[in-house]
Amino acid sequence: MTGSGTRLLVAGVGNIFLADDAFGPEVIRALDRRPLPAEVRVRDFGIRGLDLAYELLDGYDIAVLVDAAVRGHRPGTLSLIEPDLPDGGEGAAPPEAHGMDPAKVLALAAHLGDEPLPRVLVLACEPELRPSGEEDIAPGLSATVREAVERAVETLHTLVPVLLADPLATPPLSRPDESTGPSAAGLPLPVAGGAEDR
Repeated sequence: MTGSGTRLLVAGVGNIFLADDAFGPEVIRALDRRPLPAEVRVRDFGIRGLDLAYELLDGYDIAVLVDAAVRGHRPGTLSLIEPDLPDGGEGAAPPEAHGMDPAKVLALAAHLGDEPLPRVLVLACEPELRPSGEEDIAPGLSATVREAVERAVETLHTLVPVLLADPLATPPLSRPDESTGPSAAGLPLPVAGGAEDR
C-alpha cells in the first residue's frame, strides 16, 4: 500500500525467444538497475498469462503492462494504450488459460474474478524483428527496440509517480512521435501532432 493508498502493478509480458517480443521482460530487467518506488509491484510474467490473470485480481487499482505491440508506428516507438476492459459477464465464453495475448489475459481475469478489474494501461513498443511463428526461435532484441528499453524505463519513472498520486491520470509520453490516451479495444491512436497511425 502506498502513502496515497494506490496499489500499482508493473508487469512485463512477452516471449524472450521471439526477438522484439522480449521487450516487456527486458524493461523489467532494466528496472532492476533503476528500481521504481518500493511500494510498486514489478514483475516479469513472460508468457505466463494465467499467472498474470490471477495477479490482476489481487486488489490493484491500476496495472501497467509492458509489451511489444504492432500498431503501425516506426519501430521503437512507445505508445500508451488504455484498452477497453471485458466485463466477464454471464454468457461470455470462457477465455483460454494459456498464452500471453494481453486481450485474452484480461478476458480471462474478468471471467475468473467477481470484482472489477483494475484500470489497465499498456506501455507498448513497436517491434522491428518479429519471427513468423513460434517455431522460429530468435532470442535478442533489435538495436532499435533495445534503445527503446531505456526510454521505457524513463517513461515508467515519470508515469508511476503520477499514477500513484492519481490512478485516473494519463500523462502524455515525452516524445512527439509517441502516442498516448484511451484506445477502445486497443485500436490505434492518433500520434501526437495529428498524424494518423495507419
